[in-house]
Formats: sequence, structure tokens, C-alpha cells
Amino acid sequence: MTELSDWFLTRAERGNPYTAIPDWCTGSFVRPLIHGSTYFQRLATEVDSLGPGDYVFFTDWRGDPDERLRAEGPTIAEVFCRAALRGVTVKGLVWRSHLDALSYSEEENQHLGEAIEAAGGEVLLDQRVRFGGSHHQKLVVLRHPGSPERDVAFAGGIDLCHSRRDDAEHRGDPQPIRMAKAYGDRPPWHDVQLEIRGPAVGALDTTFRERWTDPAPLDMLSPIAWVADKLRRADLTPGELPPQPPDPEPLGPHSVQVLRTYPDAHFEYAFAPNGERSVARGYTKAVRRARRLIYLEDQYLWSAQVAHLLAQALAENPDLHVVAVVPRHPDVDGRLALPPNQVGRRLAIERCHQVDPHRMHVFDVENHSGTPVYVHAKVCVVDDVWACVGSDNFNRRSWTHDSELSCAVLDETGVFARDLRLQLMREHLDLAPDGSQDGDLADPASAVEAVLASAQALQDWYDDGRRGPRPSGRLRPHRPERLNRWTRLWAEPVYRAVYDPDGRSYRDRWHHRW
Repeated sequence: MTELSDWFLTRAERGNPYTAIPDWCTGSFVRPLIHGSTYFQRLATEVDSLGPGDYVFFTDWRGDPDERLRAEGPTIAEVFCRAALRGVTVKGLVWRSHLDALSYSEEENQHLGEAIEAAGGEVLLDQRVRFGGSHHQKLVVLRHPGSPERDVAFAGGIDLCHSRRDDAEHRGDPQPIRMAKAYGDRPPWHDVQLEIRGPAVGALDTTFRERWTDPAPLDMLSPIAWVADKLRRADLTPGELPPQPPDPEPLGPHSVQVLRTYPDAHFEYAFAPNGERSVARGYTKAVRRARRLIYLEDQYLWSAQVAHLLAQALAENPDLHVVAVVPRHPDVDGRLALPPNQVGRRLAIERCHQVDPHRMHVFDVENHSGTPVYVHAKVCVVDDVWACVGSDNFNRRSWTHDSELSCAVLDETGVFARDLRLQLMREHLDLAPDGSQDGDLADPASAVEAVLASAQALQDWYDDGRRGPRPSGRLRPHRPERLNRWTRLWAEPVYRAVYDPDGRSYRDRWHHRW
């Protein structure tokens, strides 16, 4: 039997004595929802089941009111508005965002809030972040005070916005966002969310309440935003929340630890006056226990400091392999925007290859038409024991600077982490979803060999001019772009200062503490 404290952070290790979040929650049930279409279908069903006296809380980085949860609807705005009109308490916290002209989502987030508020809900645009930072958490909590066994929460990497509703075929969301040209007009998108039931729902409910009730002003960073909000009579005062019901009763084999990032900012969160970096600490503890296989899916994987953690694990454990699945290209083009995106990943991969290039394996994904798939998932599985899914990426920004939310999962049956890895690998290798073609994929060493063989076969097919039938599988060896010396000279400092900033205090930076 795995001791939870061997893998999970203890209260002292979490580093935030002010939070009401429990150390971990046993007796929960967790199900991975792979792909936005799967998640959106479940979300629409659950929100539509809410009635008077129930409530739904959500946090998001971006919200597009017209994004359809199913092909036939409803839209994001419609599902929440209908709930509010039925007497459901609807409360949301959405990042205020930067300007749309900078490829962000200020207007979309504002319009989502306006639509929900017109129906009787309340959505606040939250700019209580470190300068240049964002609220990146993606959380929905649904509570039924009269029927706690129906309570459910969704947490992970999927925003309530355009481009997220893709499926296993990876043809892209019919409502796309504009990305780098390599991804086409309808960018394929790979992502993962968790569906959580049982006592852990109470911990995620508390996570929302801590942010909602924090006394810091919502638009404290921008006097211009404050004036604009006053002119349009924006809601700047959080309304009262319904009383928090007791945690749901235990109903499953999974133990869940809620991990967060909050920066050590120029203001104080009441619930985290010195910030919180339990995401970074949780990953650090788990990675240091790795002995055979770390399986990653990550949007960025571009921090040299985070790569040092992987490199150290590889150096100390000669049987350990790291398999990472990342996007083939950054999500942006441009002479100024592209190089800082490229340089970070190259530095991270080089750091691990210095230890052993034969045990650090990095791949990207394409669909069967050869179009690259944008990997937005944030998944980590360590030795088929500890699994984590959330909003954070494997970089310094996510581990110190922006607000993030992830859930680490252990289970009494010992199968959750392994099955999550197998589900993802089956898709990438074009194996039967029911596991009937797995072979020795459950064994970490055999799994690495299978991934390497499949990716190399596909790459050889391309190198041979795509003659003959296309091999099965969707992975190819990732080949980071080589940047010339002069480009790296300016791109590296921009990457460190803007793309991967540090949200720790100077004291923690000096002592190399997460």
C-alpha cells in the first residue's frame, strides 16, 4: 500500500499555512476526460441538471460566450444563462486579460460576464495578478446541497473557449482561434480535463471561495481599467456566496491533492500572503521518486530550471526514461514572437540531453492528414503511481508567476495513473481504445520501446518521400528549431523576462526555493 505522504505534500511542505485547503482528500472518484468534446459534453449535461438552490462556480483564463458545447449547442453563455434563469446560483471569476489587439481575450471575457449577469448570475473580471501575469486556472464546481452525492467538479487544462472542442480524430474545433500557419485554418487541439466526485469537490469549492472573497480590489493594477470599469458600470464588488455545504461522502478509491500556484506579488492574497507554489513542490516531490518512467504531455516544457529537475532525476536513476509529448510548433508566428518561444524549449531539452540523450525522448503529434496537433494538455504520470492533470505547464511561469490549479491523484487500486498513460499512448500509437492491442504497453520499458519504434517508423516514411502506406501512429521525434547565435542573443533574455518570468521573492530566488 502506497503511503500518501510518500508522494503527496504534507501541510508543512505545501508552504502555505493560511489556506483552508486540506492536505489531501481520500475517498474520491476521478475520471480523465480526454479531448474538449468529451469534457464539454459532460459539462453541458451536468449544468443542465442543476435546479433551484444548486450552484455552479467557475474560473477561467478565457471564455467565449458563443463557443458551442455540442455541435447542436448550447453555447457556453446559453448553458450558464439557462441555469441562472432556473434559479441556480452562477458565479464566475475570469481573468480580465490583455487587449484583443495583442491576441488575448479582453472583449470575449467581458462579453461572457455581461451575458451571464443579464440572466441573474455574476461574473467578475479578475486582475489580481502579478504584473504581466494571468489567472490561468480552469475550474468548474457544481454543488447540489440537497443531493451531495451528485456534486461534481471539473479541473484541468481546458478553457471554456474557441478551439477547445476537438476529439480523437483531431480535425480541430469548427470554432477555431487564429494560430501559427502550420496548424491551418482549423487547428487540431489535444487537451485533458478531470471529472472529480466525492470529498475532493469540497476542496475545489474552497479554492474558488478563497479567490472570490479575497479583499484585494479586482482591477488594482490598472487605473485606466478602473476608470473604464466605472464608465461601463462594471461589477467590481463580489456578491455573497451561498453557504458551503459539507464535503460529499466518500464514494471511490482515489486520493486527490489540490495543488496551486499564486505568486509572491506586490500585494497579498489573504489566503496566501506569501504566495503558494504547491504545484512546483508537488511535482518536485513526485519527480524525485521516479525510477522507471516519467510520461509528460505539456504545452511548453521550456524552462531550464524545471528541466534541471528532470535532468537530476535522470542522472540519479540510470533506469529512468522521460517521454514527453509537446506541440511541434509554438502557437504564434512572427520574427519577434517566434524565437523566444523556440529558445526556451531548446534550452530545456539540451539540459536533459546532457545527462543522457538516449533516455530523454521528446515527440510531437500530428493527425492522419499530417497536420500538427497543438498539445495544450498538462499531464504528468510518474512510475504509473502518481498522476497530475491541471492548468500548469512545465515552466517557471506556471510554477511561480500565474495562478494555476492542478489535481494530483493516487489510488488504492493502483490503476488510475497507469490507465491514464495507456489511454493517451493508445491514441498516439493508433491502438484500440479498449486495450486489446496493448501488448506489453503496460510495462514502462516496453512502452518506451513501442513509442520510439512507432515515431521512428512514421519519421522514416516522411524521410523516404512518403512512399507506400502511411504507418500507423501519430507521433514523430520532435526536432527543435536551431536558432543562430545572434537570434539567441536577444531571444533568450526576452524569453526569461516576458515568456517565462519568475514570481518568487528575491529571497527564494537566491536560495533556489520553489
